Amino acid sequence: MENPHEIIVVLGPTAIGKTKLAIELAQYWHCNIISADSRQFYKEMSIGTAVPNDQELRDAPHFLIQHKSIHDDYTVGDFEREALSLIEKFSKKHQRTVVVGGSGLYINALLYGLDDFPAVPKIIREQLNQELIKHGIGPLQDELKRVDPNYFEQVDLMNPQRVIRALEIYRSSGIPFSHLRKASTKPRPFKTTLIGITALREDIYERINERVDQMINLGLEKEAEALVPYKHFNALQTVGYKELFDYFDNKVSLEEAIALIKQNTRRFSKRQMTWFKKNHEIKWFKRESLTQEIIDFIESK
Repeated sequence: MENPHEIIVVLGPTAIGKTKLAIELAQYWHCNIISADSRQFYKEMSIGTAVPNDQELRDAPHFLIQHKSIHDDYTVGDFEREALSLIEKFSKKHQRTVVVGGSGLYINALLYGLDDFPAVPKIIREQLNQELIKHGIGPLQDELKRVDPNYFEQVDLMNPQRVIRALEIYRSSGIPFSHLRKASTKPRPFKTTLIGITALREDIYERINERVDQMINLGLEKEAEALVPYKHFNALQTVGYKELFDYFDNKVSLEEAIALIKQNTRRFSKRQMTWFKKNHEIKWFKRESLTQEIIDFIESK
């Protein structure tokens, strides 16, 4: 294909500065941004998911951001279809599209396609959900660590849907979820350039702590309190909300909840990097790198 559309993916751990870089790249090439952050799809969740602010949204056109409700079912397959449709539309006017996010599963679905897994009997899924309700996510996490340690090191352990998905595959087939992933790559009508942003671990952790404090100051407690009636929804099984739900249930103090948000976000960022480091197509840049340096690299390809 002559001059195929190019997808520039900006990825990296949470709080590293992906939004800022994505906007600068989109402004340079006068193109659009597609969000691949699974926490930012839902319009009821703004502060706790670090959605771009009003000025940032004006600086560059964003798509697939706060376009769904927590009441909607929205899968990675839905995201794949919507993102591919948008890219086809954008490619008629622009040479490039910027994709930004820290959700490796969603980025992989867009770039390489979803894996084909064996069908799971409904009874196994129901059994796992009942175990979750009765005993909490802890025993399911322990089982996953035992039967599929590779995926255990990558998955967001605070997301019960992901944990249950891996266990239902294992229980129904006897094969670890990680062994069935990425058997093949689906062809895409675009070329890709993956840009990773990173920093020393202590710097990442410091930025995470600062971001959590900022979220609290912006009103995260009030945002989470309004979502208490829906705390069992899958979209809300995520860092920043689950800890505050425990605070509202008098299981922890507010100070403990904030400390747990910071701790669990740091753990989440570590898992993000574990996932991304398996992809050798990523060109890594330090957080303080000049945007022009990154632009020069992309254009040199």
